[in-house]
Amino acid sequence: MLPTARAAWILAGFAPVALVIAAAQPRLWVIAPIAALALIALIICDALLAARLESWQVSVPEDSEVGRKTAIAVHAQLARGAVNGARASLALDPRLGASGRAVVHLESIHENDRFRADFAVRPLRRGTAQVTRAWLRWAGPLGLGARQAQRELGGAAMRIWPDLTPTRSPELQTFLRDAAAGLIARRIRGEGTQFEALREYQPGMDRRQIDWKASARHTHLYARENESERNNQIVFAFDCGPAMCETVDGLPRIDRAVTAALTCAYVALKGGDKVALFGFAQRPRMLTPFAQNVRAFHRLQSAAASLDYEAAESNFTLALATLTAKLRRRSLIVLFSDFTDPTAAELMIESIGRLVERHLVLFVTIADSELEAFTRAPPGDVATLARAVTADSLLHQRQVVLQRLRHLGVAVVEAPHERIGYELIDRYFAIRNHEAIG
Repeated sequence: MLPTARAAWILAGFAPVALVIAAAQPRLWVIAPIAALALIALIICDALLAARLESWQVSVPEDSEVGRKTAIAVHAQLARGAVNGARASLALDPRLGASGRAVVHLESIHENDRFRADFAVRPLRRGTAQVTRAWLRWAGPLGLGARQAQRELGGAAMRIWPDLTPTRSPELQTFLRDAAAGLIARRIRGEGTQFEALREYQPGMDRRQIDWKASARHTHLYARENESERNNQIVFAFDCGPAMCETVDGLPRIDRAVTAALTCAYVALKGGDKVALFGFAQRPRMLTPFAQNVRAFHRLQSAAASLDYEAAESNFTLALATLTAKLRRRSLIVLFSDFTDPTAAELMIESIGRLVERHLVLFVTIADSELEAFTRAPPGDVATLARAVTADSLLHQRQVVLQRLRHLGVAVVEAPHERIGYELIDRYFAIRNHEAIG
């Protein structure tokens, strides 16, 4: 049992009254301690009249996705007494909230003896988040005395996975259902540019597929059968260094990149290509085996969830050299990274230049919306104008680096975080349709 905030404020209000009484009538000083003792007794009685705790529990979901709201529920059964202002407080892992705590008010759900509270947390980083301890407090009828219970929740852990919302979106599912490429295990007439065979022309075929030279030799109409490029190797490489740990709209860039990569990987597996993940920072951290069908997608998801956030600068030379040594055939390497200035990007450009000699490289970066907002801000004062000029200079330097990558033969995708996944899918299909990988 313990006093409430209301009781503390009343006690604090008695202090100046006691000083006035002591100054005006010194012989009546005994009134102040008597009133304080009476208030303490009232607090104790109020706490004794509060309801008794029958049972309570905290329900923490086992799984969640980064950046997506997840509900945590508190259930309590309070009986044989009054309940005034029941509330629960939870100690949270910093991954679940910046403050590390949550306070929620419980509401009666059944004849004033069962109480429940649901509140949402928004995981900020991947990993395993613990809800370590919970407190439950409720006051008596006067709101002066309260009862409190606490519980250790050592086993309440939430696994935070990469965000796969785009792969479940109706738009993407409709596209994959209606798309022809990769859904049927047969050669598709009229798609791709790789010649497969000649067959006799039949009414209803596309006339553009007629091979006029072969038809002239055989004095009969023949059509070309082409097939789309399949079984390509695609590696999604993630820079896990400090530049990718900076937040964009509340989430680290690396988590935005993982979501875009897994969305594109899902599409690529549906299309018959093989996908692997590669993570690095100061040294290479992870290289998964190639997943060859959609049934292995959960392995990619688990591997992406293990990518850690690192404060050490990324070593592009070691990482990309290690990746080149591991790959035995020409592959499409999708590199997710970022940079702060051209000097820091020099080693990255040099390492990517060596990678382009053997593989096709696609560089993906998230547009810096904060710098763009600075450049668009109205120049109301000198500080805003100076900030806009500096931001414009940084954006120009950024474009210089991206242009240098394009001159090396690197395809570049730069887009806001909400569109980066779909821009990547569009570029993947463009590369695949030109059969530039194999």
